[in-house]
Amino acid sequence: MEKKLSLFPLVFFAIGCMLASGVFTLSGDFAAAGAYTLATIIGWGITFVGMIALTMCYYRLAIAKPELTSGIYSYAKEGFGSYIGFNSAWGYWMSAILALVSFFVAFFGNLGAYIPAFGSGATPVAVICASVILWLFALLLMRGVSQATIINAFVVIAKVIPIIFMVIAAIFARSFHWSIFVDNFTGMGSGMSLFDQVKATIFTTVWIFIGIEGAVVISERAKTMKLAGNATVISFIALFLLYFIISALSMGVMPHDDLANLAWPSMAGVMTSIVGPWGGVLVNVAVFISIGGALFTYVILSTESAFGPAAQGCFPSILNKRNKHDAPIYSIVVSAIIVEIFLVIAMLSDAAFQNCYYLSTIAIMIPYMLSAFYALKCCCKGETTQGLSGAGKVWTWIFSILGAIYGVWMLYASSITYVLVCALLYAPGIILYIIRRKEENDGPVFPKVYDKVVAVVLVVMFVVAIVLLATGVIAPF
Repeated sequence: MEKKLSLFPLVFFAIGCMLASGVFTLSGDFAAAGAYTLATIIGWGITFVGMIALTMCYYRLAIAKPELTSGIYSYAKEGFGSYIGFNSAWGYWMSAILALVSFFVAFFGNLGAYIPAFGSGATPVAVICASVILWLFALLLMRGVSQATIINAFVVIAKVIPIIFMVIAAIFARSFHWSIFVDNFTGMGSGMSLFDQVKATIFTTVWIFIGIEGAVVISERAKTMKLAGNATVISFIALFLLYFIISALSMGVMPHDDLANLAWPSMAGVMTSIVGPWGGVLVNVAVFISIGGALFTYVILSTESAFGPAAQGCFPSILNKRNKHDAPIYSIVVSAIIVEIFLVIAMLSDAAFQNCYYLSTIAIMIPYMLSAFYALKCCCKGETTQGLSGAGKVWTWIFSILGAIYGVWMLYASSITYVLVCALLYAPGIILYIIRRKEENDGPVFPKVYDKVVAVVLVVMFVVAIVLLATGVIAPF
């Protein structure tokens, strides 16, 4: 019998899903985007409501729809048909690939502080080294090598220590100054309205919680579903409070413009300001260990994001083929090739870490939104409220509605530039979808009217985005 997990390991796993490199850039990313303290606080408030609602949507779906084992893809397909489900799977795959690219850029950008040839992480030397590591990991996966949980636990600890230390140091070293905090509060005269500043927080707040859907994936291994839900909520609230405290403390340590101009990772600059150069070194070491450990994990994740849907009949069957080591060889190779293409694009455009994670974030917003709308649809049909008491039903309705609203807010706040960039990421998937439908030979390629409408809109937006990119009207990098 498989040992069922108790609360503590479930919380640890959930934190490991969400705690990534973004925490090391919180201090400067809000400021660099133009958000001052008040806008940052409001942005965190919106994120708390939206993400807790999204978390509970996944939790209720895991209980009400245990047969939908493929998560985000299954929810979108079950709720809105095969083509919409395909787009959810495609977006999740692209997000995982772009997250891996962002980690490569961050990894070598961190080394760039000590080895100038790596620069900001997207120089030719950095891309060549990243490519070598990428294909070495791909070769390991082809031999059936899997993720080690011990390494994952070590990586999580390596992240947490400097984060907690920064919070403690800022408090006891009395580095937080109320006068600086007040000066950073509204940003009057900055040229951005409060509403625009709040919208500017969206990429950072969503990026830092990517992985929230993974917190309910292992719910079947929990002693009870209620325990899994409690672990999900506890881990989310714990990380939210930590992130909020880091943001607030940073706004009281350094002026807004200084925070905005900090080199990556900005937490290193804040720590240097608080305790001296050794504090910055501590953060850089933690970043190196954290991202280095996460690279292999995301090579696996990007591969699984192709293999899983292929096994469910969503992607072409070739991505489901395995070698003699039982490894999904074509999913590994195709994922690595796409990562390679994005690495070259990052090099040619001299992309920064933030540019790469913006793309990863916009790609995953669609799957998140579709999951929330499916939860709302199930709520309307009584499938997620069945067996609940009066209060339980009310809260399920509230979370479903708020999750759907937050899904729309994510796209709205992203700006038209990144919505068009989203079309650039999604439109090429139509080719893969057509290939799969031809394999099935089961009726028209786009079986529903709204499937055709979505496909046409994506193609039109794709063409518009290409023209605007070529003329320099939009510039995501």
